[in-house]
Amino acid sequence: MLSGSELALAGLAAAAAGAVNALAGGGTLISFPALVALGVPEVSANITNTVALCPGYLGGALAQKADLAGQKKRLMLLIPAGITGGLIGGILLLCISEQVFHILVPFLILLAAVLLAVQNRIKTWIRSHTGHDGSDGRGCRNAFVPVGLSAVYGGYFGPGLSVIVLAVLGLFFDDSLTRLNALKQCISLAINVAAAVFFLFSGLVIWYLALVMAAGALLGGMLGGRIAGRINPGLLRGLVVVVGLVIGTYFLIRLFI
Repeated sequence: MLSGSELALAGLAAAAAGAVNALAGGGTLISFPALVALGVPEVSANITNTVALCPGYLGGALAQKADLAGQKKRLMLLIPAGITGGLIGGILLLCISEQVFHILVPFLILLAAVLLAVQNRIKTWIRSHTGHDGSDGRGCRNAFVPVGLSAVYGGYFGPGLSVIVLAVLGLFFDDSLTRLNALKQCISLAINVAAAVFFLFSGLVIWYLALVMAAGALLGGMLGGRIAGRINPGLLRGLVVVVGLVIGTYFLIRLFI
């Protein structure tokens, strides 16, 4: 049982995660390490974090509702991909041993940070080699499988999900960061809700902690969504990359000590 001050810290971490997820993704790179630092076992921390941050994604999506205008086709195709992948990822988390999860954590975080860092270069390469024109019809078809695979990752390991989804969307759609952020919020919400519903029956959710974090995540997500269009895209991307590299390196060092 966490103390009052520890619960407050978890709530603040969730609020920060909700805001950062709404802005560019990677917010769970804040809340998940915070739970581990508070002494919560890694798998339970991951599952509790996934359940708790769902309201944050909802708040961010609602705050950026206007930026979803004209993206109905994308939502109708990519949200089912997110739901299916999220469920598969959740099943994998409960089927694979906790020791394997512990070993994979730093590498998954570093992968998310690196993918976002090279997003523009990958996007240029894909267009030059496939002739991708950024149109919605072709973009949705090409993005379906990568979004589904990202969702499997998200259902298995929450931290870094938004970073990966945003990077994938950036590869297949020509659009502003603000509009892609709004689309990412809805897909990430679908992934997290799908995994969270599955986790409800796992017995590994720390409910009192999840409720405190959910309130913080909702407030943070709404705040982040409201200021998303005022943030410099390059600066925002760079900040998330740095956070991911620092946290990933920490977990990697921790793995071998």
